[in-house]
Order: sequence, then structure tokens, then C-alpha cells
Amino acid sequence: MRSALEPVSEVAVVSAIIPCLDEEAAIGPVVTAVLAQNVSEVIVVDGGSRDRTAERAEAAGAHVVVEPRRGYGRAIQAGIAAARDDADILLFLDGDGSDPAEFIPELVSPIVAGQAVFVLGSRVRGPREPGSLAPQQLIAAHVGRLLLRFAYGASFTDLSPFRAIRRDELNRLGMKEETYGWNLEMLMRVAAARLPALEIAVGQRHRIGGVSKVSGNLIAGVKAVWSISTTFVRLALEL
Repeated sequence: MRSALEPVSEVAVVSAIIPCLDEEAAIGPVVTAVLAQNVSEVIVVDGGSRDRTAERAEAAGAHVVVEPRRGYGRAIQAGIAAARDDADILLFLDGDGSDPAEFIPELVSPIVAGQAVFVLGSRVRGPREPGSLAPQQLIAAHVGRLLLRFAYGASFTDLSPFRAIRRDELNRLGMKEETYGWNLEMLMRVAAARLPALEIAVGQRHRIGGVSKVSGNLIAGVKAVWSISTTFVRLALEL
């Protein structure tokens, strides 16, 4: 078994996983941008889009997986299951174009070099286009930061979906969350396990098109906040 900080091979296999729902305007350019960063494969998990998301993702060079069950965590798990067996590092990002793909090397390189096993890209740090993060997203990031620091002494500043982790370490985390709480659960489990982690500033861009499933819809936003809150309480009692 590799030690926590043993360097990954210089030719590390990186699988990018992108959960999507009705992102036909953005997904093609996103896949193209991610592939330009020398990742080994891009897996787009389509959650039952009613538009041409899957078609455009495949045309751009992605491997498309359909996960008919709704739930962010379920989509992520489907992507992980579809990743290459030899993948060393799993990279996660959104498919709406808001995560700057040019930061992918900075997320991956500390893991390859053995400096960390998990790297988070913080949206609230770095260059951020005005209005690219909704008020509820900023509030969630602030509350999440306080809770993680209070419970685990962790210094994460965001609940950003843009992140990379060594696959073997992810497998050992025992992730369970099937909905919006997935991103918080990973941060909590990484912190509780005292895994070597880093955070880099990546900022945020406006989404290319469509409407956010969380920040663009009040009801979905409330559901996401509820899911994140209950996830924290449940896991805090478990870990």
C-alpha cells in the first residue's frame, strides 16, 4: 500500500468527472477546455437532460454516462464507477463553465508530487467575476468554513465542487452522500482523517448558459442548504 504522501507516477492517469443536467450550451466548451489540460479522460454524467447535453459532450470527446436517478452524489458516484481502472487521480468540476479549467494543473500537480492527496479549488479566493457567485453560495461557503474549522480545525474556505483527490484515498473515505451534501461530506471526511490537503485560489466565472440548479432556483437552493446542514450534523456525529 502506498503511503499517504508517496508521489504518484509522473505519467499519472487523471480522470475528470463532470455531473450535468441540461447544460447543452456549456458542456462542449467545458469538455474541450478540460481535455486541453492533459487529463486522461473526461466523464460526463448526464442526469436525464431534456436537451442535447449528452450529444454535445460526446461530440467534444467525453465519455457519457447516464444516471437516471436524481442526486448530485449519485451522479458523482456513477462517474467514479465509470472511471478508468488505472486512474490515479480523480478530478471533479461543474459542467456550466464557471470553474476555470486552466487551474487543473495546479489542482493535480501537488498530488502528483506527493505534497498532498487532496486539493480544493476555492471559488471565494482568487479572481471572481462580479455576480458569478449568488449570495446563498457565499453564505454557504462562509458557514461551511466556520463549521469545518470548529469541528475539525480545517482551513477550507469553500464548498467548491472543483477539486482533485487521489483515487485510492477517496476509496478509503467511505463516501455515502447521494445528494447535494457530497462536497461537504468529502471535506469532512478528509479533515477527520487528517489527510494531507491543500487549497488553491481559483475564483469563479459566470456560467456559460442555462440556470443554476441551486443558486438560480430558490426552492432548489433551500433543499441544497437543508441537505448540506443535515449532512454536517449526521456526519459530525458519525466521524
